[in-house]
Amino acid sequence: MQLVRFVLVGLLLLQSSAVLASVVAAEPVAARRAVQGGPPMLPARVADRDWAPLQSRGDTLLQERLEQALSERPEWRRLVESKRLAVALVDLADPRRPRFARVNGRHMMYAASLPKIAILLAAYQQIEEGRLQRTPEVEADLEAMIRVSSNSAATRMIDRVGGLGAVNAVLADNRYRLYDPRWNGGLWVGKRYAKDGRREPDPIHGISHGATASQVARFYYQLATGRLISREASSGMLRALAAPGIDHKFVKTLRTRVPNARLYRKSGTWRHFHADSVLVWDTDWRRYILVGLVESENGEQVLRELAEVADTLLRPAKPADAQTRATVAEAP
Repeated sequence: MQLVRFVLVGLLLLQSSAVLASVVAAEPVAARRAVQGGPPMLPARVADRDWAPLQSRGDTLLQERLEQALSERPEWRRLVESKRLAVALVDLADPRRPRFARVNGRHMMYAASLPKIAILLAAYQQIEEGRLQRTPEVEADLEAMIRVSSNSAATRMIDRVGGLGAVNAVLADNRYRLYDPRWNGGLWVGKRYAKDGRREPDPIHGISHGATASQVARFYYQLATGRLISREASSGMLRALAAPGIDHKFVKTLRTRVPNARLYRKSGTWRHFHADSVLVWDTDWRRYILVGLVESENGEQVLRELAEVADTLLRPAKPADAQTRATVAEAP
């Protein structure tokens, strides 16, 4: 009898272990990393009293360091001077006190597929309002549009939300102002991502798929702090931007340099126009937004190297380095 009870207890323990193993296997990777001491989940929680618009968060020291880094390379300096390179950088190590720097930040450029983030915003706005249902087809198209930059998925989503006018109306909405003539424009979607269809360029510059580095940075900043539409909607858009499916530009560098960081990203390429944008979220200090728009045959390489430069700029100085700089600053 005791032997039977022993066997039964053993079987129950084995069954419990199997169930526990299946639960752990099914647990989201992000949740497991959080338990293991990974970076906190996004959106970051920032109290209303601590939050302020990004344009009011300019940081003099970061601005000087970014300008210097861009000017040290002759090719980059020429691109900046001719307004063919625009960069925005936001340090979110402390989301309550972001540090913002930009070069040619308000210069609007052709950005190819990067403005598909505007379609994502318009879709989530309509989902929030109950005008668009989150069907499996919608979810699949949003993911394909962002992660692998599917043009056909983007075109279907434009049509679902009511066309180009509906997308650009959300961008110009006073709640977001991601396209604003007072800031020289910003994000704009003026043509379906298809061969057919009319072109509706932005009214200031005549660009069909455009962006400014500063406005793209504002998009990610509001997203990272849960203030784009709502916290729930921000979470949904972050999920769409996670796990980039194209390994080039910023991602090519960052996946090697910071393999454990979470990357939320959208890029774009057409001929010699290259664009990339990323929200990097890791432990400790490595939490930032980087946007780069470049018009150059060498644009792919420029953006790969820019990701490395930006990551280096934000790395905290070692105590010895800080002491050395202080000593030099005090010298006559």
